[in-house]
Amino acid sequence: MTCGNLLCGCIGILMATEGDLVTASWLIILAGILDFGDGFVARMVGVSGPFGKELDSLADVVTFGVLPSFILLELLRGNFSYETGASIGGGQLQLESYAAFAIAVFGALRLARFNIDTRQSEQFLGVPIPANALVVASLPLMAASAGTVSKPLADFFLSVPFLAGYIVVMSGLMVSELPLMAFKFKSFGWQANQVKYSFLIASVLLLVLLQFAAIPLIILLYILLSVFVNRQPIRD
Repeated sequence: MTCGNLLCGCIGILMATEGDLVTASWLIILAGILDFGDGFVARMVGVSGPFGKELDSLADVVTFGVLPSFILLELLRGNFSYETGASIGGGQLQLESYAAFAIAVFGALRLARFNIDTRQSEQFLGVPIPANALVVASLPLMAASAGTVSKPLADFFLSVPFLAGYIVVMSGLMVSELPLMAFKFKSFGWQANQVKYSFLIASVLLLVLLQFAAIPLIILLYILLSVFVNRQPIRD
């Protein structure tokens, strides 16, 4: 499953460079499912260990770091078709477009620190790299399927000022000390997990109402709820 995650990233990079941003985005989502499931399956069959942890990070830096950078690069070039959800090519590659690769660099830094930080067993410090990748994946998808509800949001999320600001803010958040919720359930009762269940319910409602345009809002809600729940910083 972890190698499948990596394979999705490799094929997704190829798709992005060929202008098929929608397929590249769907490959991020597929990889996210594999990434969520591989640890669960490894624990279930008793094969979890340091090898899997290192392989997982190597796969993640490609699929959730490098691939989103290539998608953002194409979006910053302004060569995007709302009708097909694809890069139409021919736009000038400005120097500032290379800022998209900050996502890959800071994603790698975030993964390296996560691997050696023993404080992150119960919750995350900084935004997880798959969360960033899901936001980037939603951009071509929301544009290609923008309807009467999500079109104004798609226009905003695909604007160059938003993309530039997003790269700066998310790069910082990935390597920050901000404590965020990890969705590891020790039990499934409502009392112990009411914030997580409330978040999941709100996420489903947003997806129904706004389709792909809901994903950036869901990640923002995730960050805000985490700040509210984890108001006390994690200590060494």
